[in-house]
Amino acid sequence: MSAENSVEALLEEARLNASMPSPAERQRLREAASLSRAQVAAAVGVGRTTVANWETGHSDPTPPGRLPYLKLLKGLAEIYPATSAPAAVPEPTAAPDTAAVPPAFVPAPETLRGPDGRAIEGDPGPCIRCGIETTYQSTDGRPLHSGAMCQPAGTATPQAAPAPSAQAAAPATTTATAHAAPAPISPTPVPVSSRPERRARSAARAQADTTLLISRAVQEEAERAGGDEETALKALIKRAIPDVMHLFNETRATARYDYTAYPALPDILKKPSKKDPDQIWEARPRFQHPGYSLRAPGDIKVTALDVNAAYLSALKCWLPIGKLEHSTGTDGVDPKRSGVHLVTPGEWTHPHLPDPIGDRDEPGALWVTNATLRLLQRLSGPKYGLTDAPVIHESWTSGATENFLDALRKLLSAARDEAIENRDTLTLEYVKAMYSKFISTMGESIHNREMVRPDWMHIIHSQAYANLWGKAYKAHQGGLDVVAMLGTDELHVTGDWRGVFPEGRGVSQMKIKHGEGKATGEYTVGTVGG
Repeated sequence: MSAENSVEALLEEARLNASMPSPAERQRLREAASLSRAQVAAAVGVGRTTVANWETGHSDPTPPGRLPYLKLLKGLAEIYPATSAPAAVPEPTAAPDTAAVPPAFVPAPETLRGPDGRAIEGDPGPCIRCGIETTYQSTDGRPLHSGAMCQPAGTATPQAAPAPSAQAAAPATTTATAHAAPAPISPTPVPVSSRPERRARSAARAQADTTLLISRAVQEEAERAGGDEETALKALIKRAIPDVMHLFNETRATARYDYTAYPALPDILKKPSKKDPDQIWEARPRFQHPGYSLRAPGDIKVTALDVNAAYLSALKCWLPIGKLEHSTGTDGVDPKRSGVHLVTPGEWTHPHLPDPIGDRDEPGALWVTNATLRLLQRLSGPKYGLTDAPVIHESWTSGATENFLDALRKLLSAARDEAIENRDTLTLEYVKAMYSKFISTMGESIHNREMVRPDWMHIIHSQAYANLWGKAYKAHQGGLDVVAMLGTDELHVTGDWRGVFPEGRGVSQMKIKHGEGKATGEYTVGTVGG
């Protein structure tokens, strides 16, 4: 391309960028041309939901879809001009109480980075661009979200201008009056947004900003790989751990809790050696209904179901947020505490349902997570009445919250949903790698030095199993037989499972499991002794 053509291309892009229509106008132009959002999405290379967000103002067009979208809007505006052309009014600066997601990001000071190229954290403080607290810094030492992924500085609340003196105000007032009468002052005070509303809007802005990090990472690796999806995926999986830790830190912009390792981790949470596990039992099962067998001849149809994003859902669990403290008996057991407990579970006498403690080689007391203890307590309560209450001998617990990882869970869930809608396998596998590796490297892992919380890792694993046990019980209550339950995401049932579970790829849905081996998809079994 010649220098002249390059300059013209840049000018054309600048003209388009300068004439971005308002969200309402974007929708008007599409509807005037009788185009569906799906048609526009396919033309500019994004998802239908993305186009809907652009038209409602929930997000602003970003590369790579921004330029083709602008070209489409410009062409439609020439064909379908507005019926009336009022004087152009510049879009007002977004106030902090607006629900709109920030528009395109503007240049800002660089993020302070170490020799490895990763952002360096420091003391928390309000970001110089968006005002939301962050631990990252700019090169001049001021708080700044990493990569400047935050609300543009122009959207900060403008400071009230100082009142002019009476002498200076007189001619200005006369001039202003000649153009327009001043608006009457309402005696009713303007309602002020409540703190929860402001916090919710700040969270929405932060989530929109961090979501861009995912799409940009995928775009970077896809371009670097020259369109080779397999090569791009390998690169994304390789960077999944540092990327998800970065996302996690960004979602903690206003967090008050530390999450790193504490020096006084009890011995039960420490590995005696690299090859030996610690003492925590995660209760993962390999349940097989004693009345059915693959080897027995028969024509009973079984469907192997897969729980979508089991570990992603399990991020919603009670995690200890302080130093673990030792207690005996039931002193450490409280709805708002979490940790690990030494318990003797009650006897399980229901062969048609999985044992909530999983498959054990030896009976007696064992260390379990808070997620397992809560499951045992529910099943021994009046609603279920399936077993005796567990005997609690001692505990290591701390004050806990169920929402510590919720912002990250919602962020990754939204990215996963959009990738499924757009049939974007690359982003889908990248997101899966991020949350699965995030959990698996929480303990003592050489792959993630930033977090050493084996108690969290065990609790999340156990929560995924507890969630699966709940689905098995729901299947049983719905008239299905649970033939097998494996790991944290596999459930084999007889009968019409679609009458019990919604089908699909969403986090709350189930799909038929496909893969290697006989016990996948739909297969038949016989009854033992039948």
